[in-house]
Amino acid sequence: MDPADSPILQTVALESRWPTLDPFLFCVHHHDAYPNGNEQLGPATSLAGHEPGSDFAGIDGWRMYHGTSVPGFPQHPHRGFETVTYVRNGVVDHSDSLGATARFGRGDTQWLTAGRGIVHCEMFPLLDADRPNPLELFQIWLNLAPADKFAEPHFTMLWDGETPRLVHVDDAGLTTEVTVIAGALAGVTPASPPPNSWARNPHADLATWHLRFDPGARWTMPAALHEDTVRSLYAFVGGSLFADNFKIGSNTGAVLRCDRAVELSSPNGGECLVLQGVPIGQPVAQYGPFVMNTAEQISEAFHDYQRTEFGGWPWSSDEPVHSRRQERFARHPDGRIERPSTARPV
Repeated sequence: MDPADSPILQTVALESRWPTLDPFLFCVHHHDAYPNGNEQLGPATSLAGHEPGSDFAGIDGWRMYHGTSVPGFPQHPHRGFETVTYVRNGVVDHSDSLGATARFGRGDTQWLTAGRGIVHCEMFPLLDADRPNPLELFQIWLNLAPADKFAEPHFTMLWDGETPRLVHVDDAGLTTEVTVIAGALAGVTPASPPPNSWARNPHADLATWHLRFDPGARWTMPAALHEDTVRSLYAFVGGSLFADNFKIGSNTGAVLRCDRAVELSSPNGGECLVLQGVPIGQPVAQYGPFVMNTAEQISEAFHDYQRTEFGGWPWSSDEPVHSRRQERFARHPDGRIERPSTARPV
């Protein structure tokens, strides 16, 4: 094979926090083998060796993160970007400064526009007392265009049963399944993203796709809509993946050419995540939970948060969780209750 024909422009080994390209800021893959849950929905085991409040070491195969009794991320602020949280296994309890709250997971995605400022928490309750509580999720940070950095905060729930799948069966009868979170693909169209998202821009060509391959399966990913689209692929489960017969190693990220269709194949079966979009192409100033365009705007964000707390925290705890019996749901700031559908479009 002539290397000049390779669709692979760059590769990088994957760790927990994956590098991304504009318009994405980063992607974190949380994968924790949590034990049985206790009465408080935390780990029913000793926390010796862990550091509740700042536990990222992965001792025993799981982390408390910033949680003290329940794993997760207690209240913290954001401004100037969006979080897209795709939960493959386990559940997340969300509460925010707008008064909204939710429990989602098991294939659901929450798309949160921080905009001018929001405070929220993301806790990982361990609902099962009789068996382990594995958790796996991706949190993707997506930048906002300068004109939308002060948009009203907004969250959208993309429930598992309402998230479309593209199912492709190749000539050998082997299946590739694509979960289409964002970005239409081969006639499969997902729900609309939030109103001020870069993904709503018709030129953005933004996509988030989760691919699962049977061993030996082949599927051709179509060319992007625009020549300035940037496409990244992350092979995170299984053995090596191949793009037009050029190897992408396991646990590897790759930037792919997007001006032509690329045949992906997985000899041993596996999974990957695809993130693509036209760059926003503006300066990025980031400090902690704030992402703006200038250092002055970052200083303004800290000042505004100290002054207003972005509306304040209406909950009695910094890390609230729902009861063990609570099913998946979302209550929006206007009081509207939303529950997941069991139907799954394909």
